[in-house]
Amino acid sequence: MSRQIPTDRAVELHARLGRARLYLCTDARERQGDLPDFLDAVLANGVDLVQLRQKGLEARQEMEYLEVFRAACERHGALLAVNDRADIAHAVGADVLHLGQDDLPVPAARRIVGEDILIGRSTHSDEQASAASAEPGVDYFCAGPVWPTPTKPGRAAPGPKLLRYVAERREARPWFAIGGIDLTNLDEVLDTGATRVVVVRAITDAADPGAAAAEFTRRLAAV
Repeated sequence: MSRQIPTDRAVELHARLGRARLYLCTDARERQGDLPDFLDAVLANGVDLVQLRQKGLEARQEMEYLEVFRAACERHGALLAVNDRADIAHAVGADVLHLGQDDLPVPAARRIVGEDILIGRSTHSDEQASAASAEPGVDYFCAGPVWPTPTKPGRAAPGPKLLRYVAERREARPWFAIGGIDLTNLDEVLDTGATRVVVVRAITDAADPGAAAAEFTRRLAAV
């Protein structure tokens, strides 16, 4: 499916994506019971894009959680991402749909969500990153995992060399490094030429998630 003439909303979302540096994936904080406060803390401290990633949720429950995410994103001017589910992304008016390699093909997802939403891709090799950089309908991609991560058990980590490969291509599309990134190894990631990162546990498990987000934001802004 070819892209149509961009709408005003699509143009705005692309501009915001171009400025984004810090992408957070988090569950719904059921154990902590602090989802609204958590989202306010991290979004106020520089998270540009936030995705609910929690396997096993029924559609109704996921949509209820995403309403909390949506309200927080509107308060702080952040982008809201939905993982995998094009139907839910469309239903909640998400800004972003993120697709893995085994999820819906991009043309099928576009038919569901339309043109007024960004679509991202996960990539795990040089070949997948090259394909995503040119795939019609894709607006950004993630490259990794840089290091093994419990969020994707058993998945081989291509390591920093994948980031260097992507950086050396000087991709026109925004791309994010992902996988095991924290404040202790962030400099190694940035040294490859990456300028955007996806973070999970380094913020979600932090004693002070807002402070952790602020430190990522400070260091990314210096790149």
